[in-house]
Formats: sequence, structure tokens, C-alpha cells
Amino acid sequence: MEESQKKTLLEALLFLSGEPLTISSLKGIVEMDESEIKRLMDELIDDYTNRDGGILITEVAGGYQMTTNPRYAPWIKKMHGSQLSSRLSIAALETLAIIAYKQPLIRAEVEEIRGVNSDGVIKTLLDRRLIKMVGKKEAPGKPMLYGTTREFLQYFGLKELSELPTLREFAREEAI
Repeated sequence: MEESQKKTLLEALLFLSGEPLTISSLKGIVEMDESEIKRLMDELIDDYTNRDGGILITEVAGGYQMTTNPRYAPWIKKMHGSQLSSRLSIAALETLAIIAYKQPLIRAEVEEIRGVNSDGVIKTLLDRRLIKMVGKKEAPGKPMLYGTTREFLQYFGLKELSELPTLREFAREEAI
């Protein structure tokens, strides 16, 4: 298979997937080694970025995914105005931030930080697959430990947790 065909094959797989595809999952589909897939994906990212169109290819949640260009977000929001239920409440965002930054932790630790009961919010985050149970704490009653998921990374457009802003960056933003 020619180089250009390999690249368009990867592009077609990304288009059909609808979710991030990892290099290892792509390797299981196409007959290329990981370094070649990585190189071709980097080229595709550059191609889409330089084209400056409505669609981009981005690295997200440990894989690659086709996404809309953020420049067109206001119009995309208009188009999907009826889907506002996909937004997270302030309580859900608070809880998710606590879990993302301090994971793994138990519900009681989340509630201690928030100062309110978080049962319903945690259930919603579990239902939306933004958090998951990652184990049990070695404490009386063996309470469940929570952590974020791949869907969390995808929802916020992150490659990995290290891309979360630091508290110092938050403080700098508030000062501006």
C-alpha cells in the first residue's frame, strides 16, 4: 500500500470511529508498525491544521479523534441548542474537579471538601462515565475510591491528566 493510501486509510478509520483511536487499536486494524502509525497521524494532524477547515484531528484521551474546529463553537452550539442537557451542573463540575485533582478518593473526602452531600452528583458522574470506581480504601467499611475515566479526558479534550491546569495557573487567571 502506498504512503498516501495508508494516510487516507487512517483518516477513514478516524472518521468512522466517533471516539478516540489509540495507536495500538489502529495497529490491530492496519498492517503498520506503531512508529509508522504515529508518523502518519502526526502528518494528518498537520494537514488538517494547515488546511484550517472546520474539522481537525487531535490527540485526546490517549488516542486520536476527529473534532470540530473550536473557532466554530458558537454556531455548533446554536445547531445543538436543544442538547443543553449535556452540560454539567456547577455541583458536578466541582465534584469532578475534586476527583480529577485528588484521585483516588472516597465520597466522604469529596463531601468534606465540598461541605455538602455528594451522593447524587457522584451517581450522575458515574452514569455519564466521567468517573469510575477504581478500588476500595483500606479503611473501616472499605469505601469505594473514585477516579476519572478516559471519557473524562475526551469530554474535556485532554490527552492526559497532566494537561489539567495547575492551581497556580488558576490563581494567575483570577489575578488578570
